[in-house]
Amino acid sequence: MRPVILAIESSCDETSASVVKHGKVLNNVIASQTVHQKYGGVVPELASRAHQQQILAIVNEAMTLAGISPHELSAIAFTRGPGLLGSLLVGVSFAKGMAVALDIPLIEVNHMEAHVLAHFIADPKPSFPFLCLTVSGGHTQIVLVESHLNMKVIGETRDDAVGEAFDKAAKMMGFPYPGGPLIDSYAKLGNPNVFQFPQTSIPNYDFSFSGIKTAFLYFLRDQKLIDPDFVEKNKNDICASLQHHLVKMLLQKLSKASAETGIKQIAIAGGVAANSELRKSLKQCAEKQNWKIFTPDFEYCTDNAAMIAIAAHYKFMEGKFSALDVAPLANLAIGN
Repeated sequence: MRPVILAIESSCDETSASVVKHGKVLNNVIASQTVHQKYGGVVPELASRAHQQQILAIVNEAMTLAGISPHELSAIAFTRGPGLLGSLLVGVSFAKGMAVALDIPLIEVNHMEAHVLAHFIADPKPSFPFLCLTVSGGHTQIVLVESHLNMKVIGETRDDAVGEAFDKAAKMMGFPYPGGPLIDSYAKLGNPNVFQFPQTSIPNYDFSFSGIKTAFLYFLRDQKLIDPDFVEKNKNDICASLQHHLVKMLLQKLSKASAETGIKQIAIAGGVAANSELRKSLKQCAEKQNWKIFTPDFEYCTDNAAMIAIAAHYKFMEGKFSALDVAPLANLAIGN
């Protein structure tokens, strides 16, 4: 069977649709939401309303660009979770309605598993087994990937995600939302060795970012008591130093996991995978430790339906379909 699948992603504040045909992703249509910028973060109710307003147009655009009619579809895929419940509900409901109308199967996709499988949208593709560092605003995990549909989390954050640490630090500095990319931008102009921040020691392959986030808060408070303009005068060096420490924490654990498992196929995924310092430092680690590394295209790092589409393709090929009573799950874990 050579399936044609429409995929819908609505886990947070991007409404996205994609069509995959015979295992090849044909497009990746994304509508971002700017309404959250003035609030300094995603407002769940506003996100779900925006999805309702955008989803029909986004699906129509994906179908039109692919040159596919609804009756050519083999299945409808959607993000079941994790994510914002209201946002997920919009995508799930739309997918159900379309599947019922066309009398075709539903395919639920785990959002974090899809981030990992984004590496199979285009060449080069990793071979199994490989380790994937999935880093985003809501998750920080090291995933052991044994096949397209067989993954296991072997390390994860015990508190905050690294993406949240970036965004919260940016907010402390007075940057607009989303602040993580701004830290990356300013860091390119700064010296990463000017300021020092503590790194939390956690056993095994787990992470903790709450400590460095709190230390950063008090660091800024103390420095601004001495000089109210401290942040503006030193923002490049502050961003470079903080980013250096956060990336170092990520790669220390990834290096430990690689050394102890013997796996040298290494991938990164998720929104923070677009971070330039992480990509540069990953290449340096690869040279020292003889890794073969895989970094997704930037458009497949943030939330997008292309990754949902490729994940759905592999689930279709194994006959893994969902019942019509499937419900979104805000905290859906990998492997469930």
